[in-house]
Amino acid sequence: MTQSISLLDLVIKGIQDVKGENISILDLRETDSSVSDYFVICTGRSSTNAKSIADSVSKETELGLDDRPWHVEGKNNAEWILMDYSELVVHIFTEESRDFYALEDLWADAKIERIKELV
Repeated sequence: MTQSISLLDLVIKGIQDVKGENISILDLRETDSSVSDYFVICTGRSSTNAKSIADSVSKETELGLDDRPWHVEGKNNAEWILMDYSELVVHIFTEESRDFYALEDLWADAKIERIKELV
């Protein structure tokens, strides 16, 4: 539990450091078909920004916990980058892809926390 919370904090920091937007945390621990404990979903303004967010998240988790995702997908086209830390999965979307896939709707039974934008 403590590991998840620390990892979650570092992921959020990594996203915010490079201006990731519309950050949501889905708590999946009490859902029926949970694939991990948490999903963190955010939007990058462009594919370049999405790649920067992924790099920032990787840097924060490696420096803060010596933790690396065991799998990363989608970094080449950067429309939807998935970073799997096992108990936590980070989804970084461009706006169009996030609207299309609508993960928050697919996991509507999860508790959703929206993170306020930094000014």
